[in-house]
Order: sequence, then C-alpha cells, then structure tokens
Amino acid sequence: MTRRIVQRRSPIHGNGVFAACDLPAGSTLIEYRGRRLTHAQANRSYGGDADSGHTFLFTLNEKYLIDANEGGNVARWINHSCAPNCQAWVIENAEGDLRRDRVVIESKRAIRAGEELTYDYGITLEERHTPQLKRIWACRCGAPRCTGTLLKSKRGKRA
Repeated sequence: MTRRIVQRRSPIHGNGVFAACDLPAGSTLIEYRGRRLTHAQANRSYGGDADSGHTFLFTLNEKYLIDANEGGNVARWINHSCAPNCQAWVIENAEGDLRRDRVVIESKRAIRAGEELTYDYGITLEERHTPQLKRIWACRCGAPRCTGTLLKSKRGKRA
C-alpha cells in the first residue's frame, strides 16, 4: 500500500508532514495519537507554561487531552497555518466515554503531492497576549494573510 503522507523537514518549522500523493478534498488522513491526560495532569506535567511556544498537546474535550509526546504518531508534526489545507476534528465516543474521544485530520481541499499539510491550531490562552507571548507563539506559515501568531484573538470573546 502506498503511503499517503510522509514526515520530513519543513520550511514552516522543524518537522512537517507532506502529501506523498495527490489527496482529494474531504479525505481522512490520520488520527492524532498519544497518551490521554486530564487537564490537571497536563498542568502538573508541563506546568501550565504558555511560555514554551511548543506543544504536542491536543484538547479533546473539557476533561481530557492527547499528549503526543508519549505514544504520538506522525500527526504531531503537522504544522499550523493561517491558511490551512486540513482541518482537525474531534470525534466523540458513541457511548459518551470522554477518554475515548478521538481527533482526526482531514483535508479541507484537494492537496497536491509534495504539499505540506497544515491546520489551524486554534490556540487560546487566557493570559494577556503580550508582545513577548506573541513572539514565543510566532506563526511562520507565510500565508498572505498570516496573523503572525498561533494565538487566537480574544476580541469578541464572550464570557
């Protein structure tokens, strides 16, 4: 069976994931895998530190997240873009078991062989988005309308 995606060095940041062949729009490409942690466990393990600018944590739901640092797969190397060609979806467990929710990455549009896969990380931080924090979470996607940061604006956010 031909591999549809491959990992290699990325012009965006560090490692990346690329289409090994043409991929049609709406294709499920990979599941984001790793160890399940509660938010409290992740905060203890990683100190709730937003100052690192690097994470393999993916929020599943209000109780759990996926830590791709442990048991993760190539999906952890998919980079952020302000003009992504993929979308991450949380698939809720049919029996309502929050620990068994899953994340899959799907193509938003047709992707040509050799093109880097990207999705919008949608990172939201409660603390003030200082210039230093924006530099730490800088976006390097190169999209024409790049926001310059992986952080989502808190403007218009409702309490």
